[in-house]
Amino acid sequence: MNILVIGNGAREHAIVYKLAQSPQCEKIYCAKGNAGTSDLATNVDISPLDFKAIVEFCKQNSVEFVV
Repeated sequence: MNILVIGNGAREHAIVYKLAQSPQCEKIYCAKGNAGTSDLATNVDISPLDFKAIVEFCKQNSVEFVV
């Protein structure tokens, strides 16, 4: 399952950390992300408020779950 986590704080880092431990998780993306999330996920330069860009990114990358 491909997952997108939206945000760039410590809370999002903790979410990415736990998701990365799941065998069901194939790829994690984080918009905007931070230095800590970049170790576990692919940070993408999309504003959390740019809903059209988020939807387009999810379609292009087969994202099935958004947090």
